[in-house]
Amino acid sequence: MPASDRTPISTTIDFNCEGKQQGHLAIPYSHNLSGWANLPIHITVIRNGDGPAVLAMAGNHGDEYPGQVAIMRLCHQLEAQDVKGLLILIPCLNPPAAKAGTRLSPLDGKNFNRCFPGNPRGTVSEMLAHYLSSVLFPMVDTVIDLHTGGRSTNFIPCAHMHLVPDPAQRTAMIDAAEAFNTAVTFLYTDVAGTGLLPSEAERQGKIVITTEMGGGEPVPASIHRQCQSGLRNVLIHRGVLRGKFQTRAAAGLGPARWVQALGPECYRFAPDSGLYENMVDLGETVRVGQPLGLLHSIERPDRDPIPVTASVDGILVANRAPSLVSQGDCLGVVAQDTDPRSLP
Repeated sequence: MPASDRTPISTTIDFNCEGKQQGHLAIPYSHNLSGWANLPIHITVIRNGDGPAVLAMAGNHGDEYPGQVAIMRLCHQLEAQDVKGLLILIPCLNPPAAKAGTRLSPLDGKNFNRCFPGNPRGTVSEMLAHYLSSVLFPMVDTVIDLHTGGRSTNFIPCAHMHLVPDPAQRTAMIDAAEAFNTAVTFLYTDVAGTGLLPSEAERQGKIVITTEMGGGEPVPASIHRQCQSGLRNVLIHRGVLRGKFQTRAAAGLGPARWVQALGPECYRFAPDSGLYENMVDLGETVRVGQPLGLLHSIERPDRDPIPVTASVDGILVANRAPSLVSQGDCLGVVAQDTDPRSLP
């Protein structure tokens, strides 16, 4: 690898060492009060003989917390005897954003999930994206990236995935998504830019599992339980964690409901700024032309509110969390039932 393409990130971890290690990645950067600084990213690595290799991460966006808690718990709970193969755990990819309660990094203003494949000579976010793309992804077979809707969006708790073109990769991702045991499983597309972490991992042929574990700042106990049990079940399904795999049927649950929102017509955006009134609860069936909500003008309350209507039939899988919106904010996502195994 040319020197210009080598990562500047160092680590206290020896990825070839057997057993459990807890350490950090060190990302070099500068700020006004420190010309020489390192941003530590905690990492737990457990290696136990031959077997599958899995990288599980959360905190891609700072204000998405259930996945961070779920992986922190695993960092404390798991020992080498619990693992078969290699398990890499990063509970918080973006500590400055997590501490600030923000989606974007306060250090460079970047959306980490738009920085891939990264740049070893770029900003903090770009350097870390490059490290994942060039160092960690090649080590593993499976990449897990846990999300929620953050402070901006409420989601039906769901595992979700891209519709990748390779049939074997797609089938393995469908099986892994279903192993999260959410009632709804979601096929989505990228409507807000490129450079996503899952897209880069998929490009490298990895089995990629992602989630939207609810959203908004309050996190109910039920969401924490679902995120933690789902993550463990996926790790068992992928063979890296010892334990009994739990199917929905064995738990007395019906099959997961697969839905898709693959076209721009499924995503509704604010035509103006104002106060948004949600009129449909998550999971409700909606029809074309049905109001999802009303947008009220703060400056001109004498004006009639603007209805934001569904452009397709389906179910509401996501809606706006804060009432205050700016023009262009996503206000709702309507998805249609699908069978991912029958799609071209």
